[in-house]
Amino acid sequence: MKILTVLGARPQFIKAAAFSRALDQIDNIEEIIIHTGQHYDQNMSDIFFEEMNIPKPKYLLQTGGKTHGAMTGQQLEQIENIFLNEKPDLVLVYGDTNSTLAGALAAAKLHIPVAHIEAGLRSFNKRMPEEINRILTDQLSDYLFVPSLLAKKNLVNEGVSSDKIFIVGDIMCDVSLYYKEKMVKPKWFDDLKLDKFILCTIHRAENTDDINKLTAIFKGLGAAKKDIILPLHPRTVNKIKEYNLNIAKNIYIVEPVGYLEMVWLEANTDLIVTDSGGVQKEAYFHGKYCITLREETEWIELVDQGFNTLVGCDSDLIEQSLNKNYNSNLYAGIYGHGDTSNKIINIMVQYEN
Repeated sequence: MKILTVLGARPQFIKAAAFSRALDQIDNIEEIIIHTGQHYDQNMSDIFFEEMNIPKPKYLLQTGGKTHGAMTGQQLEQIENIFLNEKPDLVLVYGDTNSTLAGALAAAKLHIPVAHIEAGLRSFNKRMPEEINRILTDQLSDYLFVPSLLAKKNLVNEGVSSDKIFIVGDIMCDVSLYYKEKMVKPKWFDDLKLDKFILCTIHRAENTDDINKLTAIFKGLGAAKKDIILPLHPRTVNKIKEYNLNIAKNIYIVEPVGYLEMVWLEANTDLIVTDSGGVQKEAYFHGKYCITLREETEWIELVDQGFNTLVGCDSDLIEQSLNKNYNSNLYAGIYGHGDTSNKIINIMVQYEN
């Protein structure tokens, strides 16, 4: 069996690495990776692939830095040509990027079966381009690998046949367990001389590009009784300077960290505050409560079971949530136990042979 995997961003490569490692244990399966270049990431160097034990892509496209329509259209055209040349038996896509949709659409038009990992997730906010990509990709897919029962219910409600849907857990659980053994303390951490800390990430444009929202977020963070470590992209740092925002003394802004350093910070923090979908799950896998700087989340199970609190950009809610007392040891296996990759492979081998 020949599988073509379409990826477009660094988080997708990290997820795909777990699947590729499991795939290496199976005879008579070849995987070819396409990197659409949707997100340019200077951290994705040769060292990144070596340290993370991630297979390098055979194809590297240059489709980043464009509008959604132009990007998706170019990806569709170039991916189709690769499919025609490689003639895969199956196309595998992850998550909700433009690359995800382009890969699924190109395969569907060529009548190549599509497998979607992380299917069925919904924020129910169609202003998010990711939500559009999720919905369309799920409608095009032949194998929908969902992390939870709720994700399956979302698909059934949209008319997807339950015969196509497989509850396999979350592949990020596989990833978290694997890289927890390889995590690295940031070199600068000891210089901060912090006993306990809160980890925060802010990256969504809806937060960073809105002066009122960003002001409210920093007001809430500044009211925390603990110190906060905030890895921040230089673009957002420039926004802070542009808006002339006041940064409280308990907030330590540091440069973006690599994935293995991020795992260490997540594993050693007391609490996580984020607007990232992926970090919300990682908080859960590390047994940490999460405060989410959004009005909605794809990971509704975590909110329903009290592991995650949605606060939006309400400074009062942020302050209240930051200063609560939280217990640890939250992990209860909502998204599986780290065997998602093997479950997916077994299903694909069974159905495709």
